[in-house]
Amino acid sequence: MFVTVLADGYTICKDAAGVAGNIFALGLFVSPIPTFRRIIRNQSTEQFSGLPYVYALLNCLITMWYGTSLVSSGNLMVMTVNSMGALFQLAYIILFITYTDKDKKIRMLGLLLADFSLFAIIVACSLQIKDTEIRRIVVGSLSCCSLISMSASPLFIINLVIRTKSVEFMPFYLSLSTFLMNASFFLYGVFNRDLFIYVPNSIGTILGIVQLVLYFYYKPRRDSKEPLIASYA
Repeated sequence: MFVTVLADGYTICKDAAGVAGNIFALGLFVSPIPTFRRIIRNQSTEQFSGLPYVYALLNCLITMWYGTSLVSSGNLMVMTVNSMGALFQLAYIILFITYTDKDKKIRMLGLLLADFSLFAIIVACSLQIKDTEIRRIVVGSLSCCSLISMSASPLFIINLVIRTKSVEFMPFYLSLSTFLMNASFFLYGVFNRDLFIYVPNSIGTILGIVQLVLYFYYKPRRDSKEPLIASYA
């Protein structure tokens, strides 16, 4: 009886963490919308790069595949959040291709094709692995490496904030959403006893904390008249 109650409690906590992670992830997925409003308004991608969206799409596809019942068990929330993420990234890529110049169109189309081709290869090869535990380990390792590399992406912003002593390029709500999403899926992975989920998200949680600490340390005071970015020329 006690074991059943404990198991039910774990399931409820896991599902709650997963739902929270999906909600906080939405904040991250919609964050590029102002950028694309500008692109649509100006009918040009200007100096913006489409590579982050291409890489984010591949990350979402791989992790979405890991979350399916064909690969792992009890990771429905992982599948839903990455399905949602894949749709957002695909929409951004399509908009980028629509408004960029001809050379970039060809390159972006090639990268998009490469994304889906690599994903198809991963799916096809993993389905050839009959042992379900080995399949989970192989796909989980790929997903974990991809998530860690994505989690490490804020290192550039962290370095920029420390170097310029400015949080101009690190929006508070984006940093907060990143922290909350990673923290939620860290707990989700812990409750599901899935190291391929909690390990990369623990790294993301730590980096999220660092971002928030830096924000409050470097945020401009109301009475400060110094420029946001100091000149080092």
